Amino acid sequence: MDILNTIQSALGGGDKKDDLMSSVMSLLGGQGGLNGLISQFGAKGLGDVIGSWVSTGKNLPISPDQLQSVLGNDAIKNIASKLGMDSNALTSQLSNLLPDVVDKLTPDGKVTEDDIMSKGIDLLGGLFGKR
Repeated sequence: MDILNTIQSALGGGDKKDDLMSSVMSLLGGQGGLNGLISQFGAKGLGDVIGSWVSTGKNLPISPDQLQSVLGNDAIKNIASKLGMDSNALTSQLSNLLPDVVDKLTPDGKVTEDDIMSKGIDLLGGLFGKR
């Protein structure tokens, strides 16, 4: 079972917010996991931004345009299409949501890939009152 199905199953999801969170977790659980996402941010000159989300300090903001630059137009369009949303609305929501998700997945300021799936499911369950 892939990460997206696992998370949706754990949530009993189906509404837009669950689907959006599933998409976020799909980004985090995708190729390279959280470390891969950190590398993508670094390659676009935004390593300090995602680094602030991982660290225990204050999270730096990211604009929807910056996020689209990191993730790429195709990825944004694919996710937006799956969710039935406009790409601009998606990047706006993701730019608010992704920093908090990464922050919560790294409470000690460290990336631990080995347990990202269970942390993600616990986080999602807590956000939606399912756990």
